[in-house]
Amino acid sequence: MIAFPLTTLAIVLALLVFFGLAVVVGQARAKYNVPAPASSGHPEFDKRYRVQMNTLEQLAIFLPAIMLAAPVLGDMITAGLGLVWTLGRIIYARGYYRDPAARSRGFGLTMLPTLVLLGAAIWGAVRVLIAG
Repeated sequence: MIAFPLTTLAIVLALLVFFGLAVVVGQARAKYNVPAPASSGHPEFDKRYRVQMNTLEQLAIFLPAIMLAAPVLGDMITAGLGLVWTLGRIIYARGYYRDPAARSRGFGLTMLPTLVLLGAAIWGAVRVLIAG
């Protein structure tokens, strides 16, 4: 990914946000007395745990998509989409912590760049196949 330094930084930022969400879960585990390995307990802990797990689920799609899209879209556009994804995760978390019904905007800001990145990756592969 060194050929795509901005994209690399966008990926690192996304991973740092995920790490931060894990720290939030750890703090909530202590604050709301939810001992490991329990994955539910107090409703406030449950919200934080669910945000972390949803982010992990989204990372499983986002990370390969951003790496496959970078050669197709270029560094600047791909990194920009990565930043939108990360901003979406932050907005998702803040909304979910307030009220799980308030997560839609952040979820949309996560899914839109993911779909664009996947589309670009598909387009790049098809274009190469057609060119022979």
